[in-house]
Amino acid sequence: MAVQFKWNETQQPHTPEVPHLDFNSRFLSTTTTTTEDREIQTRAQHARALLLLPLSWRACFFPQGLSVPRHTNLSAFASSSSSSSLVPLCQALPQPRARRSLATRSVVSVSCALQALIFDCDGVILESEHLHRQAYNDAFAHFGVRCSDQPLDWGLEFYDELQNRIGGGKPKMRWYFKEYGWPSSSIFEKPPESDEDRAKLIDTLQDWKTERYKDIIKSGTVKPRPGVLRLMDEARAAGKKLAVCSAATKSSVILCLENLIGMERFQGLDCFLAGDDVKEKKPDPSIYLTAAKKLGVPGTECLVVEDSVIGLQAATSAGMSCVISYTSSTANQDFKEAIAIYPDLGNVRLKDLELLLQSVVAAK
Repeated sequence: MAVQFKWNETQQPHTPEVPHLDFNSRFLSTTTTTTEDREIQTRAQHARALLLLPLSWRACFFPQGLSVPRHTNLSAFASSSSSSSLVPLCQALPQPRARRSLATRSVVSVSCALQALIFDCDGVILESEHLHRQAYNDAFAHFGVRCSDQPLDWGLEFYDELQNRIGGGKPKMRWYFKEYGWPSSSIFEKPPESDEDRAKLIDTLQDWKTERYKDIIKSGTVKPRPGVLRLMDEARAAGKKLAVCSAATKSSVILCLENLIGMERFQGLDCFLAGDDVKEKKPDPSIYLTAAKKLGVPGTECLVVEDSVIGLQAATSAGMSCVISYTSSTANQDFKEAIAIYPDLGNVRLKDLELLLQSVVAAK
């Protein structure tokens, strides 16, 4: 179950609604008088309250687990409203089990530890999809690309759907031309028919589009999304490994990182992979499996930050937990496999992510 966070219009954090447990009250009321009955009832009260919580929240409140006497009928107490005695809350809380040895606790702690933080680039480090769409349309106009005798121009709504369905620039164009027909252009006066000519068309358009995108990034008008740089710095200061994994062309990702996160942060990355470095694009997990290998960190100890369901699928298929920092074009996607969902990283701290990963591991 993902914990979803949405800011209001003024970008103030909104706490997810959870069942209220008043842990400040000194007493819980009971209806029985014997010591054994009081113990059964108070444990049952806490069991009912705890069962209202999602599994990950239970792990946070009671990492030792909640112990309820066997054969206790929880429903028998559901309608109890009278109070003939009062029991201090400390007696009602589940009694701790035998303490694990220091060695055992260390093993559990290490297994839950966040060792590597991996960022997608487009949509996570910068909100870039509208910039890519602009660059594609400029490329289509430059080469006079026409489909069904009409100038090709990808509209906003169509591109949002396209980029959320298919990762990588060349796969996007190849899919589009297969669906809607191969175009005429100044590259080929007639629609190309051979695989070689079609590959040349796509390569030429992609190369020009990439250079146009670079010019837009170099203009200085593009800024990183909130919280990204701070979170990177916190991870580095804490000794975590840092990586960027993007499905985009390597040269364009390098340019983005140099201009948006700065040369020092870019050169300090422990791993950097782009679409050119793997055979299959997201949602295939290849890029994240390769990153884990290069980092020398198990997938269970990596946490991925993505903005789309395509990236989420790639991360989870690689055995990694993933949080979502969505954009306006991905906000309505199905992120049920994410462990947390944010509108941006402006109010997210490294400690928050560490606790999230620990709760996920503890809940398994």
